[in-house]
Amino acid sequence: MSEGTREMRRLRVGSAGGGGGSKANASGGIGIGIADEWSSGGRGIGARIRGVNVGILDEQVLALVFRALNWDPQALCSVARVSRRLRAVAERVLWRELCVSRAPRMVSTLTTGSSAASGRVGGGWPALAKLLLFCCGAAGAGVRGHFAPVSRFSKTSGRSFLSRRCGGDLLYVSDPCEHAAAGAAADEDVGAYRGVFRGFMRSRTRACLVGGRAPLEPRVRCPYCGARVWSVTAAGLAPRSACRRLGAHEGRLEYFVCVSGHLHGSCWLARLSSSDGGGEDTDSDDDGFTATADSDDGHMEL
Repeated sequence: MSEGTREMRRLRVGSAGGGGGSKANASGGIGIGIADEWSSGGRGIGARIRGVNVGILDEQVLALVFRALNWDPQALCSVARVSRRLRAVAERVLWRELCVSRAPRMVSTLTTGSSAASGRVGGGWPALAKLLLFCCGAAGAGVRGHFAPVSRFSKTSGRSFLSRRCGGDLLYVSDPCEHAAAGAAADEDVGAYRGVFRGFMRSRTRACLVGGRAPLEPRVRCPYCGARVWSVTAAGLAPRSACRRLGAHEGRLEYFVCVSGHLHGSCWLARLSSSDGGGEDTDSDDDGFTATADSDDGHMEL
């Protein structure tokens, strides 16, 4: 007897039961179908009820999509507004990957030997991404914040913003973003800059601010994470080297640091003529970053 004939006989025997049997089989089939749907590896009802990320909500799928988009921040903002679940995935995974893609060396340094190694940074990854890509402007001079397509952050610059007592801290600070301001002198521009501490909760800067009972500013908030801030200038922790580093007029500089370790500030810059020798800083310890890991020109481009 051929294999096909034997299979046909088995099918006839299986379908020879009465109506009750048919109903039982149908009921059993439905039950099996529901069970299969319940446990269908992230594609069925059970996966949806259990809250498993499926389809476009899958973190790996989203990461691949945004990698193909070169981690476009505007597209990421749009996706994060769609639903709570997408927002959670963006905050947990996508903003972190954007930061790594834009500033791999800087992120590696900031997350070395701190709680960020477990996937967290002070203020969260969305705040760090905003700090990398957004100039906060200067409210006191009427300069509005704006998207910053090219930025340069440096540990060398950061050391110029630390007092001698806090010299062991690690701080990245951007080059000033220059703006013309209404009412400014003909030879002046407003410079806006921003930065971030590594391990701010354990830093000497925070210890000095807290130990010196420096008050939190009542009207100023961090433009990146919304936390309250201290005025480093008012606390007497702003060294003169910060003005020299920025090319700012002496005493015409102010900057703040928030409880999460984000720094922002502004200053009045003296415009340099071609004879002033404003050459490029070639300090070998400059740790600027670029969008590509193999480039070393100290700039970040979108």
